[in-house]
Amino acid sequence: MKRISLALFSLVIFIAAASAQTKTLSELQQNFVDLKFGMFIHYNMPTYNDADWPDPDASPTLFNPKKLNPAQWAKAAKSANMTYGCLTTKHHSGFCIWDTKTTDYNVMNSPLKRDVVREFVDAFRANGLKVMLYYSILDTHHRLCPNSITPKHFEMVKAQITELLTNYGKVEALIIDGWDAPWSRISYDDINFEDIYHLVKSLQPDCVIMDLNGAKYPAEGLYYTDIKTYEMGAGQRVSKETNRMPALACLPINSAWFWKTDFPTTPVKDPAKLVNEDIIPLNKADCNFILNVAPNRDGLIDDNALAALKQIGELWKNDGPAPKLAPTGEPIISSNLAKHKVSNSSWSEDMDIMDFANDDDFTTNWTSNAKVEKPWYEIDFGHDTDFNTVTITEQKSNISNYHLEYMQNGVWKPILTTENTNRVKVNRFAKVYGNKVRVWIDKADHQISIAEFGVYNERR
Repeated sequence: MKRISLALFSLVIFIAAASAQTKTLSELQQNFVDLKFGMFIHYNMPTYNDADWPDPDASPTLFNPKKLNPAQWAKAAKSANMTYGCLTTKHHSGFCIWDTKTTDYNVMNSPLKRDVVREFVDAFRANGLKVMLYYSILDTHHRLCPNSITPKHFEMVKAQITELLTNYGKVEALIIDGWDAPWSRISYDDINFEDIYHLVKSLQPDCVIMDLNGAKYPAEGLYYTDIKTYEMGAGQRVSKETNRMPALACLPINSAWFWKTDFPTTPVKDPAKLVNEDIIPLNKADCNFILNVAPNRDGLIDDNALAALKQIGELWKNDGPAPKLAPTGEPIISSNLAKHKVSNSSWSEDMDIMDFANDDDFTTNWTSNAKVEKPWYEIDFGHDTDFNTVTITEQKSNISNYHLEYMQNGVWKPILTTENTNRVKVNRFAKVYGNKVRVWIDKADHQISIAEFGVYNERR
């Protein structure tokens, strides 16, 4: 009976959350961009190791702030005219700074024995600031690493995200890290992105999801995130001239994300430059800017950072909502069925042959030979499969007209014929079932190059 009751309770919560959504994705994106400027707070086990990547087996006893005061963080954010804060609930070494039931490697087993996430959300809301949370998929303590991921790891991730989105009130955004990055090497298939996306939306439908590692995807496409993200410290830059996507850019006020022993005596970034070269121009480019400020080992922000934040607030004021965003359509969140499958094409140009268009690398291309008047490109799944979405990403936007078809029982059948001049072409249609899919290029300005051809079976 207890199991049945628990199942019914969970179902009621799921239905209530799903029916609670009041905003479309476009509205959520607009609200996020309208926030304009916030505080990233990297505070976790790395703070006590003088390294952003600490020993994954570092003892919880190291996490021992003597003066922890998230209210100080919130007041510092207010002094800079920030509108929200985002805290690193779990970084790559797996230490959880909330009262989690999923692992003993958490703050309740440290000398502090206080729920830092709880104190953070309470302090920021008390100061009129919105709340976002950061969570890392990569977890070196629990060995959630490449080539060692198990179903238990996936269950832990889901349970931890459920705690964070159930126990701490409204969360404006969940910023996820350590996923599908060249340094984490955990793919969206290893920890299934679509499952996590739907879990988040079932718990908090109005929570915006961001993956910090979307740099490999084209700026014009919304892949595996509700908001385009740019880690400026890693050299990623949103175009201040051409960006049309809702975006987030992040940068630390110090030389690193987590506190280091030299931070109190080392100058922080110049407040005037941050305002004039980052906040203002990025906001004009539909980009929300989040500035990282790292608390020290006492759990307080250093005086030099506090002074800089106050100066930013004197130089910059939020002048109201951003211009209306253009619709992006729903993000691609499913596994790419075309990735590394057998591909075929009409005659290619030199070495730029067909498999470059389904290698999960947007910097390589299949290029049609210039002598081919009507090029085509094809994916062979090797067996019949369901799919309902095809994306075509060109190196440059040349294709204007094309049609898609699929093979079923040895017969080619039409999917759609369309005109689309976007560089990233997202084609959604009623589900079909077949073993091959092919695109015919009916009209193009000149020689075509396809960077990636993606096929998906989205849950709708």
